[in-house]
Amino acid sequence: MKRVNISELLPGMITAEDVYNFNNQLILPRGIILNDKTITKLEFYSVLQVKVEDQPLESASDESPYEISYSQKIQQSPEFIRFRKEFETDVNNFKLVINDVVKNGAPLDVDKLMNYTLNILDVGATTPNLFDMLHNMRQYDDATYVHSMNVALICNVFARWLRMSEEETRLATISGLLHDIGKTKIPDSIIKKPGKLTDNEYDIVKKHPQEGYRILQNSSLDPAILDAVLMHHERRDGSGYPFGVTGDKIGPYAKMVSIADVYDAMTSARIYRGPLCPFKAISLFESEGLDKYDTKYIMTFLENVVNTYLLNEVRLNNGLTGTIVFIHKEKLSAPTIKTEHGFIDLSIHPDITIESLI
Repeated sequence: MKRVNISELLPGMITAEDVYNFNNQLILPRGIILNDKTITKLEFYSVLQVKVEDQPLESASDESPYEISYSQKIQQSPEFIRFRKEFETDVNNFKLVINDVVKNGAPLDVDKLMNYTLNILDVGATTPNLFDMLHNMRQYDDATYVHSMNVALICNVFARWLRMSEEETRLATISGLLHDIGKTKIPDSIIKKPGKLTDNEYDIVKKHPQEGYRILQNSSLDPAILDAVLMHHERRDGSGYPFGVTGDKIGPYAKMVSIADVYDAMTSARIYRGPLCPFKAISLFESEGLDKYDTKYIMTFLENVVNTYLLNEVRLNNGLTGTIVFIHKEKLSAPTIKTEHGFIDLSIHPDITIESLI
């Protein structure tokens, strides 16, 4: 058996131990054959590494090739090609600014960072669905910077869904950009360690919110942004870290970043698969996490994400294809689908689910 980083897990691997989160909650039992859904569940709970058996099965993925074709269709579109070019340029500039702050003590130029983000949003405004664009940005060597930019863009859209003012939207966007800056202080020897982390190393990884706060605490940033950097892994029910505080002690931008952070991790493309179908991610939020997030924020986010896919074509797990025609607020991951055989209300057919977008 061997211990594997979550980012290196592949469908077909078998867990060689019971997997718990830092709060000693059982996430997956020993002997589970990993697939796309279970790997995503580990990401949802911020598990860093898992011990697996040495010989994975040939194939245990429940993913359909249709998801890949949908992803490829997005990636081959002129809109995506233009979006990717702007995104890569601005993420590289963002990295240079942050490294100058962290390594050289340079003053933080927030306006410059915002310009990079707004450049992408300007291009994104001409795309059919900004979320589709973000989902299909592949994981680069600088994954932390790509993820941070994704979270910033999601927070910008999220703020508008919440009808926040322009200044509040700006603060939310900056919070997303800077939320993981503390990871720049964690040695690569820990982040990329192939073997088991020691207890001390694991504690260091979990302190990246505090490291980020230390980097930024003497800047002129709004205190609400510092709160978001420090608290983005806290959860309403007290199950988060680094302090395990409850919802009333978590600021608004931290609540937004926590949702955008998890959603991006679940839906972004991975080495072993294309981007996860948004309805699978939403289903995981509904089954695993609604009590972990402020109701106002999580419901606003999920409802609006789902609405961006109204009238989209989908493939169901029973092989039928159809169009999303109605969203059920009480079960967002289970809309009504119009097929050639009639309407199927997934909210009353729990055995039928959306397998992929097509």
